[in-house]
Amino acid sequence: MSGPRLTEFVKRPNPGSAGKAIKINANFFEITQLPNINVYHYDVTITPDVPPLVNRRVFEHMLLVYGKSDLDGSRPVFDGRKNIFSPRVFPFDSKTFDITLPEDEVPKGVVPRRPPRAFKVKIKKASEINLEELHRFLNAKSALSPNCLTAIMALDILIRHKPAMLYSSVGRSFFTPDGAQPLYGGVEVWNGFYQSARPTLGRMMINLDVAATAYYQSGSLLELAVKILDRRNIDDLRRGFTDRDRAKLEKNLRGLLIKVTHRSEVKRRFKITKLTPTPASSTSFMKENTKTDVATYFFQTYGRRLQYPFMPCVVTGRDVFLPMEICSVIEGQRHIRKLNEKQTADMIKFTCQPPQVRANKIKDGLKILNYHENEFLNDFGMKVATEMVQINARVLPAPTISYHPSSRQANFVPRDGAWNLRDKRVATGATLGSWGVVVFGTERDLPLTFAQAFIRELIVTCVDTGMTIPNKQPPILYANPHGDIEGSLKNAWMRAGNAVKSQPQLLVCILPNTGVPLYAEIKRVSDTVIGIPTQCVQMSHTRVPKKQYCANVCLKINVKLGGMNAFLSPQQTPFLTQKPTILFGADVSHPSPGDTTRPSIASLVGSMDAKAARYAATVRVQTARTETIADLGGMVVELLRTFFQTCGQKPERILFYRDGVSEGQFAEVLRSEVASVRAACTTLDANYKPTITFVVVQKRHHARFFPARREEGDRNGNCMAGTVVDTGIVHPFEFDFYLQSHAGLHGTSRPTHYHVLYDENRFTSDSLQEFTYKLCHLYARCTRTVSLVPAAYYAHLVAARARFHSKGERWSDTESSESNADESTYLAVKPDLLRVMYFM
Repeated sequence: MSGPRLTEFVKRPNPGSAGKAIKINANFFEITQLPNINVYHYDVTITPDVPPLVNRRVFEHMLLVYGKSDLDGSRPVFDGRKNIFSPRVFPFDSKTFDITLPEDEVPKGVVPRRPPRAFKVKIKKASEINLEELHRFLNAKSALSPNCLTAIMALDILIRHKPAMLYSSVGRSFFTPDGAQPLYGGVEVWNGFYQSARPTLGRMMINLDVAATAYYQSGSLLELAVKILDRRNIDDLRRGFTDRDRAKLEKNLRGLLIKVTHRSEVKRRFKITKLTPTPASSTSFMKENTKTDVATYFFQTYGRRLQYPFMPCVVTGRDVFLPMEICSVIEGQRHIRKLNEKQTADMIKFTCQPPQVRANKIKDGLKILNYHENEFLNDFGMKVATEMVQINARVLPAPTISYHPSSRQANFVPRDGAWNLRDKRVATGATLGSWGVVVFGTERDLPLTFAQAFIRELIVTCVDTGMTIPNKQPPILYANPHGDIEGSLKNAWMRAGNAVKSQPQLLVCILPNTGVPLYAEIKRVSDTVIGIPTQCVQMSHTRVPKKQYCANVCLKINVKLGGMNAFLSPQQTPFLTQKPTILFGADVSHPSPGDTTRPSIASLVGSMDAKAARYAATVRVQTARTETIADLGGMVVELLRTFFQTCGQKPERILFYRDGVSEGQFAEVLRSEVASVRAACTTLDANYKPTITFVVVQKRHHARFFPARREEGDRNGNCMAGTVVDTGIVHPFEFDFYLQSHAGLHGTSRPTHYHVLYDENRFTSDSLQEFTYKLCHLYARCTRTVSLVPAAYYAHLVAARARFHSKGERWSDTESSESNADESTYLAVKPDLLRVMYFM
C-alpha cells in the first residue's frame, strides 16, 4: 500500500479465529451520535495560578456574568486547567475578562477578614476542529493526527464537565461521599465512576467503570487525630502525648485544609503547615507587647476554656496557632499518601465485587451521569447508548502441561485455569544437600520439636514432588527478630556449611509475622551480602504443617535452586523451539506518590532455555519516575551472555514483553528501547541481528468483561480463563488485544491488554494470542494460569524485591517507611543468584 503510513506501530493482521466463539458484554457504551458540528477550541489562562477546583468556580462565575453578553450565550466546557471547547464560535479571537469571586457568604454587619479574590481570565482561539478527520481515523483511513487527538480530548472534557462541576473529581474519575466506608486511621473510601472516550473501529465509545479512592474523614480534627494515632478516644491522649505521636500526626496532617468552629462568621479555609512542638497551654506568642499562651488567649478573647490544652496547636499561614479542638477538617480532601497494610486490606474488601454486582453498579453510574439529559452534550449534539456494548470473544483452548515422566499424571490439560500437584513430580527436581533453618523467635514461640516436625513434613513433600534431599537434618538456629539479622543469617550460613562441609544452598527462615521490616532485611542480606537463596515461611503455618502449603513452598524452593517445575511440549510452542529464542520481560517500578527520595527501579528477566520455564534476572536503579529504561542496552547484553553460556547458542528471535508503560509513552519507549536492544546485539557481534517483537503489557485500564450468558462464565460469573478480545472495543487498526488468561478468585477479573508496537517476527493474531496464553500456564509459583505473561510477572517481582536492597531504609509495618535511600544506597544482587530465580 502506498501513501502515508497509518501508524508508526504495527497494523493489526486479520483478527484471530482460534478457540470457541462466545458473546460478552463489555463496559463500553457507544457514542451513537458524534457532534455533527465544528467544535471550537480555546486556550484559557487564569491568573493568579490556582487549583482546578477554584478555576472551575472562576469559569462558572465568568459564564454567569459574561455568558450572554460576550460569549454569544454558548455553553462551553472546561477542563479545569487550560482548555475550553465550545459548540459555537465566540465573537472574538482573544479577550481578557476580569472576574471577582464572591467571597464565601459573610453575615451582615461583619467586616470580611480579607478582600474578595480577583482573577484575570484570558481566552484565546486555538483551533476549529472538524470531526471529519476523526471519522477517517476511526474507519482506518488516516493516521491519528494532532487534530484527532484534540477531538478525542474535546469528547473527554465534554463528558467530564458536568460531573466535575457537581462532584469531587480526580483525573477521569469523580467521587461522592454517599455511602462512604470508614477505613482504619481516619481515612474513608468514597465510591465513584471513571469515564473515558475511547476510539474503536468505526465508532467512539465511552469506557465507564466503577472507581474508589481514599479521602480524609471530615469534621472534628481531634477525632481524626485520635484515629490516626490508633487510640480509642481523646482521653487516651491525656495519659501522654509523646514526641513520636506528634511526629506521626504532623506527617499525616500536613497540607490538610481546615476551618475554625469558634467563630461562625469566619468562613476562611486554613492549610496546616505543621504542629507546634508544645501543647496549647505552653505555646506562647506576643500580643500587643505582652507574652501570652494560646490557652490563656482563647479564654481572655472568647471566654472559652480549652478542654484539651495538652494537645499541640496546628500552625497555619504566617504563624497562626490554632488549638486542634476548634478545627474542623473540610470535606472532600483526597488521601494522596500510600495506604498502610491494614488500610489496603480494608480497601480491597470494600471494592472487591462479583461481576454481576459490578455490572449493576456501572448501570447505576450511567443513570447518575444521565447523558441523554446532559445539557452540555445536547448542545454539542452528542448521543450515547444506554446499554453496554455486546462484542464477540473467543475462549482459547488450554495447552497440555508436562511434569516429570515418572508422574502418574505426567501430561494433562488443566480445566478452568487451575490444577494441583497430586500425583505429579516436578520436571527437573533440584538436589538440596547443604542448608540451614533460622527461627526468628524463641523456643517459647515455636518449640524445637514443632520446628523439626515442620521441616520433616517439608522434606517429605519436597521428595514426593521430585526433589532430592540427602541432608534430612539441617541445623536449626533461633534468632532475635529485632536483633542483628545480618549476624544471625551469617551465623546460620556458617553452621549449615560446617554441618556437611559444603557451600550452603538455602536458608529456610521461619518468621513470626507478615511484617515488612524483618522480611526486607532478610532479603537484603541474603540477596546482596551473603548471596544465598532464602525461603521465608510464616510461623503460623509451621505449627500444624499442611501438605498443600508445603507443596507450594516446594515449588518456590525448587526453582530457587535451579530446578524446573513444569513445561510445555516443544510441538505446542513452535515459536520457542524452531529457532533459538529468548523471551524478555521488563518493568519499571516507581516510588509511591509524594516520595521524593527513592529512585525508580528497572528490571529485566530473560528466558534461559527452549522451554521458557527458567529465567535469569538483572536490575538497575535509575532517576525517579523516568519511564524508559536507562541502561536497557547493558541489561540485555548481560542476559544474552547468560543465555549463550546456558544454551551454547545466540537467540535468533527476541520477544520482548514490556510492562508499566502508559499509552502516551508508547512512541518514546519504542524508539528508545528497541534501539537499545538492537545496539546490545551489535555490541556482542556487529553482524548479530535477531528479529525483534516488542509488546506492551497493561493491567492498569478500566475494560471489564461480563459473559452474555450465565453458562458461558465460570462459577463466580467471570469470563473463562483464556477469553480473548480483538474486535469491537480495541484500537481501530493497530495490533492490540485483551486476554483474560486467569480464573478469577475474587471480584471481577481484569483482562490484560497487550499492544504490539514492533514486530519483525510476523506474528498473526492467533499465533501471538495463543502463545501468550500458553505461557501463562508456566508461572512457577503456583498451579494456576496467571493474569499476566510470566516474563512480565517475574520482572515485576524482581523490581519489587530490589526495593528491599537499600541500606538506607527504615521499614515500618504500619506506615509507609522512612527513607534516606537514594540511588547510591542500593546494593547489587550477587551474580550467582541472578542466574537462578532468587526473586520467587
